[in-house]
Amino acid sequence: MSYGPRRRTRLLQLAAGASLLLAMTGCSGGLAGGGGGGGDDGDGPISFGMLAPFSGSESAFGAYMQNGAQLAVDELNADGGVLGRELELVVEDDACDATTAVAGANKLVTEGITASVGGYCSGATLPTLPIFDEAGIPMVIPAANSNELVQGLPGVFLINGTGTQQAAAAVQYAEEIGATTVAAIDDATSYSADLAASFVEQAGDAGLEIAFEETVTPGENDYSAVATELASVQPDLVYWTGYYQEGGLIVRQATDAGYTGAFLVGDGSVDAKFAEIAGPGYTDNVVATFTQTPDMIEGADQWIADYSELAGEAPGPYSTQAYDAVRVMAQAIEDAGSTDFDAVVAGLEGLEGFDTFAGPLTFTDDHTLSGGGFVIVSIDPATNAFVLKDDLQG
Repeated sequence: MSYGPRRRTRLLQLAAGASLLLAMTGCSGGLAGGGGGGGDDGDGPISFGMLAPFSGSESAFGAYMQNGAQLAVDELNADGGVLGRELELVVEDDACDATTAVAGANKLVTEGITASVGGYCSGATLPTLPIFDEAGIPMVIPAANSNELVQGLPGVFLINGTGTQQAAAAVQYAEEIGATTVAAIDDATSYSADLAASFVEQAGDAGLEIAFEETVTPGENDYSAVATELASVQPDLVYWTGYYQEGGLIVRQATDAGYTGAFLVGDGSVDAKFAEIAGPGYTDNVVATFTQTPDMIEGADQWIADYSELAGEAPGPYSTQAYDAVRVMAQAIEDAGSTDFDAVVAGLEGLEGFDTFAGPLTFTDDHTLSGGGFVIVSIDPATNAFVLKDDLQG
């Protein structure tokens, strides 16, 4: 492959949530001032907006996403731009926080972006959906993947596998290792709760026994209660669907309490800091559901070199998805021959087999991928990095 350029109830809930957050942040743009059909009639740069975490515990992912997106913008501009116009990337911090994300979304709308190519944390991305929709701004979301994101808004598209697809990969892995009893632990955020619920449902359908389900509070240091429960019940596999800060602590504390089963974690925990938090010797039985990173993809050496030259460091998780989000949006605009919202949405819906890191892209009717592309990764004890373990194709 070439890596160069080339319904209703839920909507009301989203709008209500966004309105509440607008009141909290004091923003006056977005829903109130966004305006109608989207697009522009100018001949200046076409602006793509990106909300991502550039502060807080998930800030490393924001940098990966920005650099991946900027690489795509640079390549497209070197190839003549889109509709004969240059692209520019405008970024705002969402800190993986709903209130911050709403403020950032309104700022991007005020700055006149044509399209959105951001979104990492589902809980922060959800309240921005009605803001961009009201302003007539289509969205290609590169990382956030809660099923709640695709509940009927016409301009929302996901290029990361959904929670349902990730949960299916988790169940497949549980069956592959012969697990008969499983547990699920989430942190109550939209992404985590959605993934855990889907895993429990699909595991039950597959005939696996659900040993227990638990929800913890993120940001704490003591998870001894759930650790003790794991050690007592001893499920064959436990699926942690939250983020790496809490995940590393739970693994360490549960192991100390005597749990000996397999730890499976979701893609929000895939970071080298997971092993740092858990500590040496605590991650031998930890694997994760994840989409492939550049180092796992055959033929991506030149892309990695180009990214590294731009960013001054190697690419990390979601750099490729952000890169592809820009390319997908740009191709839809080019195909549409316009930046008009309806025309771009039609262009996105009309993509067939578009070349991406995850494979040929064609959107389903609900604007998700036809296949999630999830694999199983494990932790390299020498580097603490997650590396490919099982492509789930066997």
